[in-house]
Amino acid sequence: MTNPVVFDFSGVYEQESFCSPGACTWLDCTHLTGTDCYCDSEGQKAIRELIADIPPDGIHFIDNGNYHYITKFWTDKIREPWSLVLFDEHTDMQADMFGMLSCGDWVKEVIDTNPFLKSVVIVGASDRLISQVPEEYASRVHFYGENEIRQQTVWQEFCRERIAEPIYISIDKDVLRRDDAATNWDQGSMPLWGLEMLLRSLLQHDRVIGIDICGECPVTSDIIKEEAEIALDSHANAELLTLIRDSLRK
Repeated sequence: MTNPVVFDFSGVYEQESFCSPGACTWLDCTHLTGTDCYCDSEGQKAIRELIADIPPDGIHFIDNGNYHYITKFWTDKIREPWSLVLFDEHTDMQADMFGMLSCGDWVKEVIDTNPFLKSVVIVGASDRLISQVPEEYASRVHFYGENEIRQQTVWQEFCRERIAEPIYISIDKDVLRRDDAATNWDQGSMPLWGLEMLLRSLLQHDRVIGIDICGECPVTSDIIKEEAEIALDSHANAELLTLIRDSLRK
């Protein structure tokens, strides 16, 4: 497996220890403009050029949740039938408000624009946000709720029934409880061990195209708080990276 690709927008990864120098492909994005939360045309062009020669295979770390739309750029490279499995406290299917791709509407954009996408599975989103998903998307988006999360056999059956194609996995750590991750958005209640349990089953799928992980903590002026949050996120990233590598080697 190739080295993980790290998108450094906020500088937070420089303070995390999960990926040592030389063990990852580092993409310096700190100089890019028009990319925070909303990605304008110039920002999209710059990011697409940055990853033009990098395939969607492998593991990608994409900074905090404001940049989750980068998953769309990776999956735009897929040229075969595929399914998206998203772990997220949010559905990321909001209505387009400013005519720009955003961290809040990228899933809807992928559904609308990617002809190879067959289905979307969203795991861990809040009931309130699920209820706001437009009805016209209901046939292509499947939600896996908290009750099912606690039953691994139900999850395995769900995967077999709903996911036949190669999969791309996207993980926003805001799906996790605050004891296991610190993000810049409201968070869910899933423990890290619960996410790892679900991932183990999912990584047994016939083919995993690629995986990305976001949900880093914000950089703040509170040094003590920031150090604790960075350590928490680095631990979660290290755990997920080890699990994914070990599972995909088998």
